[in-house]
Amino acid sequence: MITKFSSLFAGNVDFGDSGLDGVPVNDRWLSDEHLATVFDKSRALAETMDRLGYHSFWGAEHHFQREGYECIPNLLMLFLDLAHRTRDLKFGCGFNINPMWHPLRLAEDFATADILTGGRIIFGLGRGYHTREVEVFGAPIIDNEANRELFEEQAEVIFKAFNERSFSHHGKHYDIPPRVPYRGYELEEITLVPRPLTLPVECWQPIVSASQRALDFMAKHRIKGVIGGGAAQGGASEEVVRRFRDTLARAGRETELGGDLMISFSVHLADTEEQAIREAKPHFEEYLKMFGPLGFVRGLSDEQISAMGDPRRARHAGLPTLEAAAQAGAWLCGPPELVTEKLMAVQDQYPGLEQVNVAFTHMGTSLATNLEQLEWFGKEVMPTFKVQAKAPAVAD
Repeated sequence: MITKFSSLFAGNVDFGDSGLDGVPVNDRWLSDEHLATVFDKSRALAETMDRLGYHSFWGAEHHFQREGYECIPNLLMLFLDLAHRTRDLKFGCGFNINPMWHPLRLAEDFATADILTGGRIIFGLGRGYHTREVEVFGAPIIDNEANRELFEEQAEVIFKAFNERSFSHHGKHYDIPPRVPYRGYELEEITLVPRPLTLPVECWQPIVSASQRALDFMAKHRIKGVIGGGAAQGGASEEVVRRFRDTLARAGRETELGGDLMISFSVHLADTEEQAIREAKPHFEEYLKMFGPLGFVRGLSDEQISAMGDPRRARHAGLPTLEAAAQAGAWLCGPPELVTEKLMAVQDQYPGLEQVNVAFTHMGTSLATNLEQLEWFGKEVMPTFKVQAKAPAVAD
């Protein structure tokens, strides 16, 4: 049963020219002042969500994006600020990108933020996907297997640091601690200081490729999965949801279909479905321009990807449409009652699903639109699910 609603803010600043007719993605170069508006935007969104009773605000870690799409380089620093401006809202790391951190620095920083916010930070790990980000920090991403190997060893270190009073780790990439003399003894183990406030640490990871190796790794560490949202298309494949459930069962954790998952959707509310699609279309098209060349829009030819960089050709390139995305269930467009109906169908399909992430801050959307959408959804969609959650169970 869906009982929690979260919203993802990947960190985009406002654009005035979104869509296929707007500035080509590689030609965007915003001023420092414009890029820094992401922080005031984050504050306004978080304060609104807290007032309306959303469960959690999810952010994304990204770097060097002069184009203005994803402009939050350090989630934990931002979340400390936002937690002190809000009362109940939680903050989800969607995601800290392991390969761009030393695992012990990430573990320390999370534990510090966890304590200072009274347990309102939700931990999350990811492997990354921007070559410009990961490779610049000296970690692999073009070599997918090397990236996964590094990510998995880093996660092992992080969970040891969280869960063991003192620990050591000697692997391919990390020798922790090195055997060195320290104050009269030889160092064999170390202790994370501080350790997180609440143990075990709740951790989330995106499910994108859904390889069995990745699912087994998540089950081993009791990591929960996020399907859709951010770079990935919204909605969920039932085949992936079933495989995740079956993987958890083999690891000794029985769940209903949809358990230990959060499914993300892009949402745009309007008086009619047609109006919602018309209003959201420029932002869907900006998504294509941003993520198509990175390989996150399936089925695009080299010619279509090339055409997206030229507004004169893009309209005639046969690109995917928002109408098709809405038909497939990746986008939820229309009046609140229609969006409620679609989410109720998702709940029926996945009875173990407790949390849904709804994204209103699409590429380039203005703060005013973001706040309007959050308000509308919070007042006219969320209450239906809160009522059902409070209803007493009916005996068979």
